[in-house]
Amino acid sequence: MSADKPASVSLIVLTYNWKEALRAVLTSVAAQRVLPGEVIIADDGSHSDTLELLRTIAETFPVPLRHVWQEDLGFRAARCRNRGIAASSGDYVILIDGDMVLHPAFVQDHIALARSDSFLQGGRLKLNTRETERLLTGGKPVFAPWIDADFRAFDATRRLYAFRQPWLAHWKAGKRKGGRIMSCNMSFWRKDLLWINGFDERMEGYGAEDRELAARLDNAGVRKRQLKWAALACHLEHSSRGPPDTNDMSLPNNRLFHLTQTQKITRCEQGIDRHTDIAVTELVRKAV
Repeated sequence: MSADKPASVSLIVLTYNWKEALRAVLTSVAAQRVLPGEVIIADDGSHSDTLELLRTIAETFPVPLRHVWQEDLGFRAARCRNRGIAASSGDYVILIDGDMVLHPAFVQDHIALARSDSFLQGGRLKLNTRETERLLTGGKPVFAPWIDADFRAFDATRRLYAFRQPWLAHWKAGKRKGGRIMSCNMSFWRKDLLWINGFDERMEGYGAEDRELAARLDNAGVRKRQLKWAALACHLEHSSRGPPDTNDMSLPNNRLFHLTQTQKITRCEQGIDRHTDIAVTELVRKAV
């Protein structure tokens, strides 16, 4: 195995009380051309019906399915993702959100474009309400420029990139600049995440925890590479918990992000190393 090609991959799915979306996401994971070695559901305090759903899905799921739950004390995505990373075993980690329905080559593309000393940043096709309802009721996702999606949103994949083209993806990934940071579609070498101690758990509430992580990686010499025309995923429409101005410096998370940028911080103090003894629910598959 090449040093640039992961020997093992963990897919971590962040979720919170939307089991219908999670079912659609895991259906798309099970249909991957190249499967991850394991799937870890990082659960930010969902009700028990999410675990019940996962137990049912695990009966026929093609890879080990694990559940890491934390108490619902508000939006704590940074801590939740850290717990998922701490529970993972792959040498490469892909992060997605529980509202991202994946192209069949999603995992394959992350693996193919992985390189040492870098992480990958993908995008999301932001579906409208009608297309979201179609997928939630069992419809198959469409990955094409003509889908029912909002291509103009500031955090959406543009229509230009709404189809898969591997050779263009490899060209684009070599470019240094551009690309919004979004933890709904990112991948990293696990050793790099451990080196910077993962997400800063002081960052609670919506926003900036992913940008701050990316800034520390950059400060540590791990550069961002873009995923365009590859690792496509459809984002299911829902109401946003984001603030009106994501750059509002009165928000505590943005102030921490600013400190990381100006002081060139590489390692956070409250991170993955707080979860060395994590409880994981192993969801057992039926024998086939």
